[in-house]
Amino acid sequence: MKYRKLGASGPEVSALGLGCMGMSDFYGPETRNADESTYVQVIHRALDLGVTFLDTADMYGSGENEKLVGRALAGGRRDQVVLATKFAFQRNADGSLGVRNDPAYIRQAVDASLTRLGVDHIDLYYMHRRTPDVPIEESVGAMAELVQTGKVRHLGLSEVSADTLRAANAVHPIAALQSEYSLFTRHLEEQIIPAARELGTGIVPYAPVGRGLLTGTITTLDGLADDDFRRNNPRFQGDNLEANLKLVAEIKAIAAETGHSAVQLALAWILAQGPDFVPIPGTKRIKYLEENTAAADIELTTEQVARITDAVPADAAVGERYAPSGRTHLDK
Repeated sequence: MKYRKLGASGPEVSALGLGCMGMSDFYGPETRNADESTYVQVIHRALDLGVTFLDTADMYGSGENEKLVGRALAGGRRDQVVLATKFAFQRNADGSLGVRNDPAYIRQAVDASLTRLGVDHIDLYYMHRRTPDVPIEESVGAMAELVQTGKVRHLGLSEVSADTLRAANAVHPIAALQSEYSLFTRHLEEQIIPAARELGTGIVPYAPVGRGLLTGTITTLDGLADDDFRRNNPRFQGDNLEANLKLVAEIKAIAAETGHSAVQLALAWILAQGPDFVPIPGTKRIKYLEENTAAADIELTTEQVARITDAVPADAAVGERYAPSGRTHLDK
């Protein structure tokens, strides 16, 4: 495994992290009903492969994902990782999501996360989404107090605009910005990546393989559970899916020539965007974990990067990246 510094002020982490969300939420009953030991084994195998960056959040599985990660790290493995979690989302009784960024809630949320994780500090604490109801300076000020008290080591934001990132950084250094980024999702390139680099903020792409599309293994929705959230994702529906699969076929063709899988090529392409990128692909299976982590060793040539970029230009993916309900809390 190779390692990278996460932003100017952040910790050193593995070039690829592990997103743990799918072990507890969003991908159907298989996730919720699986034997927890299976997922603990995946996390342990990640650590054995040199992955030192684990990502969770308090809303994944309504706190169950944090508990899972905490149990996986118990018994002496906590010091092997940079542990990241997030606050902001609240699940309402009707299933909808609300967002809170007020200082009182932040102080309550961090204590709850520490308890569920079973740790005495969080290495990287993100604001999961921003609500304009609370000035960003006020929220980050409260987060900065957590650094001062030792409950948190570094601060991060998720899915915020360049202006919000600058305003936040004026209060306290922001080590990492976690936002969706992949060959299929390139909106960060125009304003947000330049701002992050100006401020010394690392970039942590989530959904780096297009929520599974760029793996080349999803060709129909038939294999997805009835309540898998991708069924309602515009990029997976009807003609959109067919158009996007044509783009995937281009990546698969290039991957075959280079001797890699499509998912490895998609991850290597992100890593080639700069040393400040640390994608966090998620998986529930050891064989896919091993395939993903092998991408850290792929050194793409300038020509290969250009060819991949030309095969899937910015805005080539068809369909919005979230259904309307998921776009409600994005900081535009």
